[in-house]
Amino acid sequence: MLDALAADMTAGTTTTTMNTLAPTATDDALPRRYSDFATLGEALDYAARGERGLNFHDPRGTLVKPYPYAMLRHDARVAAFRLIAHGVKPGDRIALIAETGADFATLFFGAVYAGAWPVPLPLPTSFGGSAAYVDQLKVQLSSSDPSLLFYPAELAAMAGEAAAQSGVEGIAWEDFAGREAPEAPLHEAAPDDIAYLQYSSGSTRFPHGVAVTHRALLNNLAAHSHGMQVRDGDRCVSWLPWYHDMGLVGCFLSPVANQVSTDYLKTEDFARRPLAWLDLISRNPGTTLSYSPTFGYDICARRMSSQTKASDRFDLSRWRVAGNGADMIRPDVMQAFVDAFADAGFQASAFLPSYGLAEATLAVAIMPPGEGIVVELVEETQLSGASAGGAGRPQRFRAIVNCGKPVRDMAVEIRDEDGTVLPEKAIGKLWAKGPSIMTGYFRDPEATAACMADGWLDTGDMAYLSGGYVYIVGRAKDMIIINGKNHWPQDIEWAVEQLPGFKAGDIAAFAITTPGGEETPAVLVQCRTSDLAERTRLRDEIRERVRSITGMNCLVELVPPRTLPRTSSGKLSRAKARNLYLSGEIQPYDLAA
Repeated sequence: MLDALAADMTAGTTTTTMNTLAPTATDDALPRRYSDFATLGEALDYAARGERGLNFHDPRGTLVKPYPYAMLRHDARVAAFRLIAHGVKPGDRIALIAETGADFATLFFGAVYAGAWPVPLPLPTSFGGSAAYVDQLKVQLSSSDPSLLFYPAELAAMAGEAAAQSGVEGIAWEDFAGREAPEAPLHEAAPDDIAYLQYSSGSTRFPHGVAVTHRALLNNLAAHSHGMQVRDGDRCVSWLPWYHDMGLVGCFLSPVANQVSTDYLKTEDFARRPLAWLDLISRNPGTTLSYSPTFGYDICARRMSSQTKASDRFDLSRWRVAGNGADMIRPDVMQAFVDAFADAGFQASAFLPSYGLAEATLAVAIMPPGEGIVVELVEETQLSGASAGGAGRPQRFRAIVNCGKPVRDMAVEIRDEDGTVLPEKAIGKLWAKGPSIMTGYFRDPEATAACMADGWLDTGDMAYLSGGYVYIVGRAKDMIIINGKNHWPQDIEWAVEQLPGFKAGDIAAFAITTPGGEETPAVLVQCRTSDLAERTRLRDEIRERVRSITGMNCLVELVPPRTLPRTSSGKLSRAKARNLYLSGEIQPYDLAA
């Protein structure tokens, strides 16, 4: 059997000439299938018959490992034999530190072939330190109850400690690769079997492991490919982390199931050199697909010097789907990106807003390609639930971005608090139903029941429908409610961001209860100046700015740089910031000193 697998592998390998690595093909003769498979293993079996695959690059975008799907299939099946020999059984959870690379890809699919459930876990972040990372892993290991934790050797100290403290066997994948792999019967998965567990963004203290079946995954990947209109000639570039649903599902599993070659930068390499992402798109002539949250476009636009012509370095003319999702889409940031890179051939119509969440596998709504960023101006009284037109009060509008139409097989409703379905243009909670909605949270029936009813998922997001398109207003759980009026923290944070010296991610707004029992907004702001007088001036300016935008008096606290916590995908975590502030773990500057 191993000889046959080796023959399989050679069918899709790339060649090297004079030590120059060749990337996997953008196109080949294999007829494209749009995720119409019964299981994820079957999808890789098919992709392995062609020439496409994954391609891993170093921090400067140089190709270091082409990994054809045929080679991935071969290595994954050998890994499955190795897992079975180690005692892994169908239904076991296999935790994997999700470093972008061939080792993770091999073990992920190896677990799938063995009938086990891979559980991607995050890499350490640049804040919090090793103790915080060990604690995070311990909580997620406790929740997923895996039989093994695999990690890269360089993380052995932290990941190994988390495994030891959790009573889980920890193994560096480099060590595991040297073990015997005797042939054994592989598990024959059924469509309704669990394919993997996905921990949603921010799953730290109270983790929710989303159980995703093969059927749900393949249905969403098909909807994803049809929504983006994937076609011959498409190639993907990604820096998104594989422990987040957009990176794992959208930019790793979708390319396999839809037979798209993909080029990767590690997330940490993008963080250090964001423009390497655009370099990689420019250097790969076939690149047409690439996704990012808003902050990725923002940081690239900021890094471009006004003295430099983008066309001198980049060619973005073939980028036809510039996907945007995972956080609130800001039209001002998108326009800044267009302004910075239009002369490099980037077209605003390439922007493809979307909306999704791990509980729906990934995609709930996708903008039809070519329609770009579309906004509607909504008067803030509609967003806040107040009666319109206060006496003498000027109208203020907020631009709400169109996140597209529900994907294939997905039904969407907007409901009020008592479950009544609301008409178009009415703001309420977004509920979704379809074959790719999760079966539930792993071993957490109470949390599952709290967000699901009759097959419908309460996404927890506030939205409205307009002309069949979905407009996301904000997260219900983040809403600040003062005197019966709703305020979105994004509005307060945006107001502060307009002041000189501040940027997205520097500000966290949330509600707190005063000693007198009243609700009031608190605004934590990362401050870089050490001058006491300047800090006092900034605090007063921020307070006045928020009052001018919202009409509210608020508590402003200046905190040191790199204080505000983020989720595993890099987004600001307001809930965690609030908890850390109330517990005293976030210490603001003392302006009375």
